[in-house]
Amino acid sequence: MAEIRTVGVIGAGQMGAGIAQVSAQAGYDVVLYDVSLDLATKGVEKVAAGLERLVSAGKLDAGTRDATIARLKPADGAGDLAPADLVIEAATEKEEIKRRIFAQVCPVLRPDAILASNTSSISITRLASGTDRPERFLGIHFMNPVPVMKLVELVRGIATDDAVFEISKRFVGSLDKTMTISEDFPGFIVNRVLIPMINEAIYTLHEGVGSVESIDASMRLGANHPMGPFQLADFIGLDTCLSIMQVLHDGLADSKYRPCPLLVKYVEAGWLGRKTKRGFYDYRGETPVPTR
Repeated sequence: MAEIRTVGVIGAGQMGAGIAQVSAQAGYDVVLYDVSLDLATKGVEKVAAGLERLVSAGKLDAGTRDATIARLKPADGAGDLAPADLVIEAATEKEEIKRRIFAQVCPVLRPDAILASNTSSISITRLASGTDRPERFLGIHFMNPVPVMKLVELVRGIATDDAVFEISKRFVGSLDKTMTISEDFPGFIVNRVLIPMINEAIYTLHEGVGSVESIDASMRLGANHPMGPFQLADFIGLDTCLSIMQVLHDGLADSKYRPCPLLVKYVEAGWLGRKTKRGFYDYRGETPVPTR
């Protein structure tokens, strides 16, 4: 296989739908797969709704919208991924779930198809070793929200073939994204720096140094961050933040990566941020209200 024409995306949630959208906008045929045809169809509808908002705002023409939607197909089972040249897994950040997905889809893929994970922290080498194609496996880590954020981290495992990596670099470049290349270490580049910063903000709250509002305001206005660490944590999902901290702590064996007990408590309570309407802010009213 010399180039990529058809892209399969596993997971029709926010990340998967975003990856499907930018791939279809770049001219690729896209198959969006989830555990059911209904979820995959809802993912395509989510993309269509997002494109419609762009048209209404004058940021996209109707012709591009229609052409993009025409390239998107919801999968009625894993077998619909068979034509894909590249398949990107964008499921939840849990290694055992990703491994089960790879075991399910690898048998239906062409032997020359490239398989990638959108994991934000898990070892690419270890994930690749559980597939039938470690030399054709790599990490393609998009940022959230995918259509807006310009960065993509490319991560090669120890077995990733040079030619596969070069094809993947050309694919990312075709999406109008800026690419960084990271070595296969826990958290890669972005989350190795970002998530410990969020964890430290939670420790700062836990120790009573400042309130949610004061810490967020301090980082927005004092460090010129577009969002405060608690706003950002709620946007990412506190369960995802905790998973990444656990990967860093386990993988690097350094106490500085120990997840803050307050972060653990919020996740145990099911207060995961915006997606559950409560995290470090309560989103059930008209304006977010700090929960501590």
